[in-house]
Formats: sequence, structure tokens, C-alpha cells
Amino acid sequence: MDSKDENALAELKGLVSDFISERDWDRYHRPKDVAMALSIEAGELMELYLWDRSPGREDLEDELGDILFFLLDMSIREDVDLKEALKRKLEKNRVKYPADLVRGSDLKYTKYREGEDDGGQG
Repeated sequence: MDSKDENALAELKGLVSDFISERDWDRYHRPKDVAMALSIEAGELMELYLWDRSPGREDLEDELGDILFFLLDMSIREDVDLKEALKRKLEKNRVKYPADLVRGSDLKYTKYREGEDDGGQG
């Protein structure tokens, strides 16, 4: 991620923070509540595809926007550097799912690496 991308992420976090502050909603956006809202919005995204429907572009963008809103809100509240969190998780997944072993397969790592556990990493 270059500085342009980091600036874009910081700008988005600022928009979310300002939106919440302007409405005095901080008291309602406890991490537990934000996590639940994030899950609900992800469910609404899945609902767009229920029964193999193809969602309209605006509906898809609205749901992705809602998910991003709550993801950014959670990262603000819990002081999580999303760039570093993603890099760390990708590195864990590189170990768990080596490209030379999983290329072209959608199996869970336990199916091609018998005997290894994930150490609680999900």
C-alpha cells in the first residue's frame, strides 16, 4: 500500500468518524454493537445473492459501503491499523495455504495437510 492508498484510508476513516460525531452516535457505537452491525450488513450482502440472484449495482455498492463503514468504525474504536492487520493475516495465510499446494483447489488447509492444526487462527 503506498502513501496515496494510506491517505485514502485515512480520509475514509475521517469521513466515518465525522459522520458518527455529527450525529452524536459515539455512545451507541460500542465495539460489540459495531461488530454486530458489521455481521448484519455482511448478511444483507449475502441476501442479495440468495437464490442465485444477481444484485443490482446500486444495491451491491450500498451493502459494500455499509460493510466498509462498520469495518472502518471498528478499526477506529479498537485502534487497529488495517494495513498492518491485513499484511499480518496474509502472511499467516501464506503459511497455511502455500500456493504450490493449494493452487486451483478450494479445500480447507486441513484437507491437504493432515495432522497440522491451525493454532486457533481462523
